[in-house]
Amino acid sequence: MRKQIVHNEHVVAELEQRGAVFVEELNQVPGGATVVFSAHGVSPAVRQDASARGLDVIDATCPLVSKVHVEARRFVAEERTIFLIGHEGHEEVEGTRGVALDSILLVEDLEQAASVEAPDAGRVAYLTQTTLAVDETDQIVGRLRERYPALRGPASGDICYATSNRQHAVRAVAHEVDVVLVAGSGSSSNSKRLVEVAEREAARAYFLGDATDLDVAWLKDAATVAITAGASAPERIVVSLVAALAALGPVEVEERTQTTESLRFRLPKELVAP
Repeated sequence: MRKQIVHNEHVVAELEQRGAVFVEELNQVPGGATVVFSAHGVSPAVRQDASARGLDVIDATCPLVSKVHVEARRFVAEERTIFLIGHEGHEEVEGTRGVALDSILLVEDLEQAASVEAPDAGRVAYLTQTTLAVDETDQIVGRLRERYPALRGPASGDICYATSNRQHAVRAVAHEVDVVLVAGSGSSSNSKRLVEVAEREAARAYFLGDATDLDVAWLKDAATVAITAGASAPERIVVSLVAALAALGPVEVEERTQTTESLRFRLPKELVAP
């Protein structure tokens, strides 16, 4: 598997136990072997490299990331400069940049949105990394639109529904609890954004990989604790956190539902029987 298939150490460890080998680049994959592209997507150059080396490819790119790549190609065809809102070095950003390298300007924050310059102010567009904070992204887009009234955007929002739904849920409960615990891996952008969302709502929020990272000092004077997790965190991590809190004393557990997710994606075409 090229890169972590999703940004969660528990998922990666489980796959390694089942025989998967994770590599950083394709030159670490033996010739003629099967390689899986991660959910974050890859650039056309990576696909060409895999084809040239005769690798058997399983493309696990998230369809929502593929949508961003399609939009990038459309804006390139319209000869627009693309402001890509995202984080430098993130695999998803690198993959999208590879689709339209000469047309993309990365915008990481409001400061950059206020200073970035496009060669033609009348032919500009924006796209976003799918795992950003919704409110912060809206502010960046707003700043860009102030400076570039002709700014075009995607037909529908790029931020992943699983990311935005979790952010809405944290925002809804943050004022009702004393502490927010967010489970996820350090490499997970959407998990980190949950902590930031909770903190913007003036909640005490802490990030942890699993129950073994729980610090009882975080719970001082706390009567109500909210637990959430990044989009790629296994459900068992949340269950173990609840059990860890129960081990400290009697607890009452309430599952709060803000949104019911019904969208289902098909398996990669390489895994579908003919």
